[in-house]
Amino acid sequence: MTFSIAIGPNIRKSAYFDATVRDGVRGFSVYNHMYIPGNFGDPAGEYDRLINGVAMWDVAAQRQVELHGPDAGRLAQYLTPRDLSKTRVGQGRYVPLCDHAGWLINDPVLLKLSEDRYWLSVADSDIHLWAAAIGRERGWAVEVSEPDVSPLAIQGPKAADVTAALFGDWVRELRYFGFRQTELDGIPLVLARSGWSKQGGFELYLQDRSRGLDLWDRVKAAGAPFDIGPGAPNDIERLESGLISYGADMRWQDTRATPFEMGFGPLIDLDSGHDFVGRAALSRLAAEPPARQRVGLTIADTPPLPGNPVPLWQGDAQVGHVTEFAYSPRLGTTIAHALIRADLAEAADGLHLRLEGRHHAAALHPIPFVK
Repeated sequence: MTFSIAIGPNIRKSAYFDATVRDGVRGFSVYNHMYIPGNFGDPAGEYDRLINGVAMWDVAAQRQVELHGPDAGRLAQYLTPRDLSKTRVGQGRYVPLCDHAGWLINDPVLLKLSEDRYWLSVADSDIHLWAAAIGRERGWAVEVSEPDVSPLAIQGPKAADVTAALFGDWVRELRYFGFRQTELDGIPLVLARSGWSKQGGFELYLQDRSRGLDLWDRVKAAGAPFDIGPGAPNDIERLESGLISYGADMRWQDTRATPFEMGFGPLIDLDSGHDFVGRAALSRLAAEPPARQRVGLTIADTPPLPGNPVPLWQGDAQVGHVTEFAYSPRLGTTIAHALIRADLAEAADGLHLRLEGRHHAAALHPIPFVK
């Protein structure tokens, strides 16, 4: 049976779309109303390149929400419970966003470009609508928009070598989440030391989508001596490294979570005195131990990969759910992230999944699986 994916105007192409097609993309997903490459036909090779070499990813679907105006900083601070008062220009922050009931609704990286201009580099959701509505309802002088910005990621142990070959050795001095406005052969971009892996890397925030092919080919050429190749954000590596995936771990109605359940407690600043969305609810939640806790699991055998989430059982009682799992080549077993009853998060026997009529034993494991 043959399937196809329709390329229509309701889902946007990225600035690198034609380059990825030319270089052999074999599958797309949809993220932030945009096509994002899923793989280039060799998942094992792409994983190995990320772990041991260097990869380039079209992550233009990682859209930016721009806050611009005299009250841009005011709105940025109101959107997150994390205290931003010491954030400097050129510095990024990982910032949980919650709704008024205290549920997580996104976990973007905030980039402070100037005192009156910020970007929220968001996971898959319409946060620009949320931010615009809040800013307008508060009556603040801030414009919320989606700018012409298309990130391209360089990830892996050799990412610094490739990026230095493009821009110079100064890139090695950037701190994690640090960034700088720069250009490459007249191509305007923001260069950040960041990316959705724990293998090291950079993100090139292209600021002119018409130069997408030019930027792709310059990165490809600079990376050739290091055997760079195209790939995509890797679910196996993210599970091994303990990275949170908003879409998988805390998005749907039955998998939504509070920041305390996801381990974001240190980022919830209730003592700074600043007001923010969900403050009353988070104050109540902080006063009690969380009902659930995010944990890692190893799973026996190689179970089929169903849609998420998957109930997690102890005997005949459902005690949580698995948000995503995959076979880890580095550990030689199937690994998973899960939300489990907090009283079972440190020690629990008899955990299992039920898939296609079979029970698959599960055991608790610290996150990250691989440091």
